[in-house]
Amino acid sequence: MNNQEKNTNTSEITMLTSSDMGHTIHHSNAFSKDDEWIVFDGRNDDTKIGETATIGVVNIETGEEKIIYQTQHQTIYGPGVGAVSFSPTADHVIFIHGLNNADSVKPYAMSRRVGVGIDLTSPMQAFHYDARDVLSPYVPGSLRGGTHSHGWSGDGQLISFTYNDEFVDPDLRTVGVMVPTSSPVVVEKHVANNDGEMYAAIVTDVVRDPKWGSDEISKAFDECWVGDKHTIAFQGHTKNEQGETITEIYVVDIDEEVVKADAVAVGGEGERPRVPQGIRQRRLSHTKKGLSDLRHWLRSSADGQYIYALAKDEHERNQIVQCNVQTGALDYISTFDFSVSSPINISYSKDKITFIANNNVYLFDIASREVRQLTSYEAGDLPLVGAPVFSRKDDRIAFNQFVHINNQENVQIKLIKL
Repeated sequence: MNNQEKNTNTSEITMLTSSDMGHTIHHSNAFSKDDEWIVFDGRNDDTKIGETATIGVVNIETGEEKIIYQTQHQTIYGPGVGAVSFSPTADHVIFIHGLNNADSVKPYAMSRRVGVGIDLTSPMQAFHYDARDVLSPYVPGSLRGGTHSHGWSGDGQLISFTYNDEFVDPDLRTVGVMVPTSSPVVVEKHVANNDGEMYAAIVTDVVRDPKWGSDEISKAFDECWVGDKHTIAFQGHTKNEQGETITEIYVVDIDEEVVKADAVAVGGEGERPRVPQGIRQRRLSHTKKGLSDLRHWLRSSADGQYIYALAKDEHERNQIVQCNVQTGALDYISTFDFSVSSPINISYSKDKITFIANNNVYLFDIASREVRQLTSYEAGDLPLVGAPVFSRKDDRIAFNQFVHINNQENVQIKLIKL
């Protein structure tokens, strides 16, 4: 283990990584199921997945780093990897992987990427979770764009993701799901195609121009799984009665057999993939201002009764809000005199929320509404980036910060012992 920091708060902080590369952790499921490893990608810049070649893990006790995947023939155009997370039930990870034929004409893009996996017992031997098929007629269970920000259900059986189609309305983001299937989804050989271990489908309806005052949405994004159910909560851009775009909370129940039963939902040439028959989203929240425009992912209580998000108060500060899944009522549960500046994460015991504000990590107790500053960085210190994440035992929080070592500034992983 590396250097321990002095900290005026009561928390013990340790720098876990120090190698001359980036160590960006994903906004969820960064820790292995046994809490022995943290997985990361080699980014120093959140926007540079397309230029990133490396997926690695670091041991939380020893600081040992291992590279578990590296792209071949990496250039500034791709293929690129990043946004990696551990399965909650197996020693597997999933991450974004750009297409192997990426070049200056067709570089890495949000519509040209897939979910790739590694079994830690077989490093470097990648497999595809979702199938990609760009040759019509399309194979059911495949997609033809880009999947991103993959999220495991609590039981490790399903994977949610955001999706952009390559050929039709590529700017319309939606949410999809991968479900288990008895045999891989096999597609015709093509440079932009790949088979997939799971069956993928889109589960949210989006339209280009929602009707004012309706529940229609033009974007579905930044979701979470609700409790231990196979239900996804997601953010949706809708239009209020005045025609203003606001962000509200929606949910969709996932029945994997219903998803697989509608083979024609894959769509045809000139169409986007459709939502399978029997899968229907519903709106939860109805607010005046909607959620915050700060990018963040929804989080759920253990029993699935509440969804947590960020929304601005009357002073335009990002506060934590709680949405009742039964009624849709949305209440502010924080009254900070500062603004949350990062995505939020909820502990595995579901009683605390962590986030970054004022270049420091904070811990918020949901029941008592008390907040505690865990770090003591100042305005002139190098920036914290990304979202802090809980270990599965809730005894540590990992976070990213730029650190100056060997005349370089790289994103490193630090650990707070709670």
